[in-house]
Order: sequence, then C-alpha cells, then structure tokens
Amino acid sequence: MAIYLKRGATAEAKADADRKVRDIVEAALADIEARGDVAVREMSNRFDNWDREDYRLSQAEIDACVESLSAQERKDIEFAQAQVRNFAQIQRDSMKDVEVETLPGVVLGHKNLPLNSAGCYVPGGKYPLLASAHMSVITAKVAGVKRVITCAPPFQGKPARAIVAAQAMAGADAIYALGGIQAVGAMALGTETIDPVDILVGPGNAFVAEAKRQLYGRVGIDLFAGPTETLIIADEIGCDPEMAATDILGQVEHGPDSPGVLLTNSEKFARETMAEIERLLQILPTADHARKAWETFGEVIVADSYEEMVRVADEIASEHVQVMTADPDYFLQHMTNYGALFLGNRTNVSFGDKVIGTNHTLPTRKAARYTGGLWVGKFIKTCTYQRVLTDEASALIGEYCSRLCALEGFAGHGEQANIRVRRFGGRDVPYAGQAEPTPATAA
Repeated sequence: MAIYLKRGATAEAKADADRKVRDIVEAALADIEARGDVAVREMSNRFDNWDREDYRLSQAEIDACVESLSAQERKDIEFAQAQVRNFAQIQRDSMKDVEVETLPGVVLGHKNLPLNSAGCYVPGGKYPLLASAHMSVITAKVAGVKRVITCAPPFQGKPARAIVAAQAMAGADAIYALGGIQAVGAMALGTETIDPVDILVGPGNAFVAEAKRQLYGRVGIDLFAGPTETLIIADEIGCDPEMAATDILGQVEHGPDSPGVLLTNSEKFARETMAEIERLLQILPTADHARKAWETFGEVIVADSYEEMVRVADEIASEHVQVMTADPDYFLQHMTNYGALFLGNRTNVSFGDKVIGTNHTLPTRKAARYTGGLWVGKFIKTCTYQRVLTDEASALIGEYCSRLCALEGFAGHGEQANIRVRRFGGRDVPYAGQAEPTPATAA
C-alpha cells in the first residue's frame, strides 16, 4: 500500500480556489462579449497595466523584435522550431485520407480537413515562454490552418521581444500583445478589431485555462492546460536524490500552484530527495515560486512495487511523467494516463518543454485520462463521406435501413429508405406506418 510522506493541498482548498477563478472569468467573458474592444482595453489596463490604441503589433514592431535577437539566439530558436516542425510533419504524414468500397457499390471515405483559423495563446507574464509559440503556431501551420493569430502578454511593460520573434519566425499571420482572459476572450468571441477563430490552443494560468473551459463549444479548444504538473517516478538504480530534486524544482518554478510529485519504491530515497529539495531551495534563483509550490502542492509517495507505482501514477494522471528507474520501459508498456512520458535519466521535462520536438501543451488536472496533448491532429477535422454507386446497393442498404428505422419509430427516416427501395429496387414497400404496400408508381 502506498505511503504519503508529504501531501499537497486538499481537494476542498482546490475547489474553493477554482470557484473564485470561475466567477471572475465568467464576468470577464460576458463583459468582452457585450462591450468588445472597450472591455478588452480596460482589462489589459487593470490586469497588465498595458494600454494601446491597437493591440496588434505592426510589421515594424515585429521586425524590430526579430532584429533584436543575437545571432546565437536566432540560431537557437531556429533549431527548436526545426525540431517541432519536423515531428509535427511526421504526425501529419501519419494521417491518411481513405476511400474504400465496403460492399459492392458502396463507397465510404474520410478526408482530413484543416480548420480555417486558430488562436494561439503564449503565456509570458512571469517568464517570456517563447517555446509555446513554436508548439502552437508551427503545429497549426503544418496542419494547414490558413489563419493563425497569436496573443502574448507584455513582459516588463512592452511586447516580449523573444516571444514576438518566435511567433513571427513560426509563421503567425497576426500578432497581438495581449494577455490573460482578455486575450482568450477576444480571440474566441471576436471584437471590433479581432475576428474570432475556430479553435483556441496553448497553455496558461488558471484564469486562461478556465476561460478556455467556459468558451468550449463556442470554439474548439486543444485541451484543459492549467498550471504545470510534474511526476517523477524514480528508484535508487535509475536515479539519485539530487537529480530527482533538481527535476522537481525545475518544473514547480513555473508558479506557486504547480504540483510536483515524487513517486518511488524506497523510503530512504524519498527522504534523501526531500532533503535535497530543501538544500537546492537555498540556492535556486527562482526559489520564491518553487518553494511556495512545493510546500503547498508537493507530494512524496512511497509504493511497494512497480505495479503499485503504475496504479498510483495512472490515478494521478500527471501532465509530465519523468521515469528514472532501472526499467523505464515497464512504465511505457503499462501506464495509460499521462500527458507525456520522459524515459530514462538522460532526458527530462525541460527538453520536451523547450526543444526536443514533441509538443509541450499537455493535459492537466487528470485530463490525461481522456486526451493526449496538442498535436497536428487537433487542428484537423476528420470528415466522412459516402457514395452509393448502383441501384442494387441502394436497394439493399435501403431495406436494412427501413427495418431499423421501424424499430426506432422514425417514420420519416424509414421513408427515406423506402423511396429508394421502390425507385432503385423495383419492389413495393409500404409507406412508413402503412400496412399495405403502395405501388412504386405512386411514389
């Protein structure tokens, strides 16, 4: 049975925080829908102390951000974007249109159709997270989305130059210096100056995540991507306490509500890792954020076996799962609930976050039970079509359809089948609900 050496915040505390966020977001979205650009501008002033006549950046502003990069900075961004683009293209190539004759004269198929527009949110109020530009814009463009717009909050009182440069280099069609609820609401609902999009993608804080949740249905969303979560699965053979502690703190620095969890089969290893975390918190430059997250949401769990570790990990359903054990493949073969797996101590979540090529927009808050992360397929609709090529096929399908419609009591549906049996099969069948056949000429 698993033992908790440290537990995070209670479900009640989390629910109370969620209620407060939900109420704020609901009121803000209603205001944006009612007052458009005026509401967006007021919120930008209030939340980000950021005011402009037009939040869309001009080409000159975008060019200045790109030109501000050093040669090495530009090379590094280009390298990261090449990895993301390459893997997204591999994913796109795996999605095939199909057309097949399933019965004589019956042809079924599907087409993979890109969405027409996407709104990409790039978080950047606390840190300029330019990697989110690669993950969203490039993936949408590889999918074939015609119009891709982006929003990112200002950073230190002006557009975040690295984010803007990354958005432009990724191929964004319009770039807005706008953050938070107001950005997400404007992209989804539309305003006088921002045309609405078909899907919202990208990670964000609790307010951004809740805004996407409330807007789902008005637009599509990629997934519910709230505060960063990380789960370290480790044992004494595949890892050491310093590395486990480093990898936990490397993620909880995202913010004070980011859970970090250690799951191990050794109490000795667990306690040594906790001690290492305390040591590293004395020297980590981002310790203020990391300590609050660790103290409030951090957990340490000791399980009896790999089998129990898998059970606990699947119950947690973490966004990031880093496996540093003697046999990482055991978890690849047996786990079912995770956003992304990082297998072995040579890789880590930061590689996935920034550069390795897989997408870093991943499900949080147990959404990994039913969805994976952002990928090229999120920007594509798989739409079916059908053809019936012969009279015989139409009559055959029609007879089955007619009887099945009768079982459900759908007379109109049944008549759609019956008229084709009469026309193309030359057989008298009654109108739906009639006891006696009706001559084909009467149809």
